[in-house]
Amino acid sequence: MQYIPNILFLIILFLGVGFFIKNVKKLFRNINLGKDINRSDQKPLRWRNMAKIALGQYKMVKRPVSGILHVVVYLGFIIINIEVLEIIIDGLFGTHRVFSFLGSVYDFLIGSFEVLALLVIVAIVIFWMRRNVIRIKRFLNPEMKGWPKMDGNLILYFEIVLMTLFLMMNATDLQLQMMGATHYASEAGLVGAFPISQYIAPLFEGVSESTLVLIERAAWWMHIIGILIFLNYLYYSKHLHILLAFPNTWYAKLQPKGEFDNLDSVTKEVMLMMDPNADPFAAPAEEEEGEPEKFGASDVMDLNWVQLMNSYSCTECGRCTSECPANQTGKKLSPRKIMMDTRDRLEVVSKNIDANGEFVPDGKQLLDDHISKEELWACTTCNACTEACPIGIDPLSIIMDMRRYMVMEESAAPSDLNNAMTNIENNGAPWPFNQMDRANWIHEN
Repeated sequence: MQYIPNILFLIILFLGVGFFIKNVKKLFRNINLGKDINRSDQKPLRWRNMAKIALGQYKMVKRPVSGILHVVVYLGFIIINIEVLEIIIDGLFGTHRVFSFLGSVYDFLIGSFEVLALLVIVAIVIFWMRRNVIRIKRFLNPEMKGWPKMDGNLILYFEIVLMTLFLMMNATDLQLQMMGATHYASEAGLVGAFPISQYIAPLFEGVSESTLVLIERAAWWMHIIGILIFLNYLYYSKHLHILLAFPNTWYAKLQPKGEFDNLDSVTKEVMLMMDPNADPFAAPAEEEEGEPEKFGASDVMDLNWVQLMNSYSCTECGRCTSECPANQTGKKLSPRKIMMDTRDRLEVVSKNIDANGEFVPDGKQLLDDHISKEELWACTTCNACTEACPIGIDPLSIIMDMRRYMVMEESAAPSDLNNAMTNIENNGAPWPFNQMDRANWIHEN
């Protein structure tokens, strides 16, 4: 009977970690649906970017209020979960505070965890008020209604519950230590290690030892089960960036701002046109090998894997949209929505693959069914969205790839742009004047 809790803990841990691994595999599969792209150059710079932006939260604190609060939650999440290792060992082997032999070092760690837990609770309350009481504008955009809003609040409630359970567990543990309870008495030297819960412990004075043990064990179990639920909730939440922020910053685009890549297929055609010895009637090499590559992107499988990883990494913070000049002037474009729509479409494709073993065309695509042409053509390509993103997500690259598809595959550019391109083709300039008449303005009075 004494080993039943340990066996139960092992089963819960196995199920929680197993389901998480299953979701991680699905995540990798979905990201790998994108086209290959080489982002392994300039490794020292990429490591510096990851350390500075993902680990150091450099871009977060550019907006100091939300940035500093996020750093508090970030540190709390990272450091407090060091305690999870002790919980796992205790759960598997039936020990209690197995690392307490570290003495003053352990006291310092537990004390730090408690202070951070309190700071996390304060930060989360402020985050909740900013979303639901102050109602900051970037959280009120149309794409933030329904599940995104619920998800944003749900994760805040979740974190408050986890931190409260942690402090409750410590407070009852402390009270049991002071009572000299069996299995807790050996930690009697830890009384000074609870700088926050020592003020909660008096609430349990007069409570029987058996009831205290029940409360402490309940808080312990709910805390670890809550962490496992949180771990598996990440895949379905915007908080997947907790895992993906690091690779996202490492694989981020390093080219100068505003520089776009050339399509190899277009470059080959231009080189062919410039080659006087080329046979204009010869079939392109791509056609000899099979179906020619699509220009641009109309669906998620046409994007590269970094862009798909970007969509899963999006924190939905809205900094990109709040900096977007098109959005500020009332246009439909929201860079945040571009990333959210890309992820939504990728999830639709993922469920299609789960159901059929491979993707079966469903008559829908990212373009038109999720992202409208009006949104795409509202973009000024200023790159403000990418610059504003705390983890280097690049909505502009997706917008430009989808524009390429519309122009080069559908010939569906706006009339003004079509006129300009026709004039460039015929007159060598975007204006509707013959090249011979280009200098006539000099003679006008």
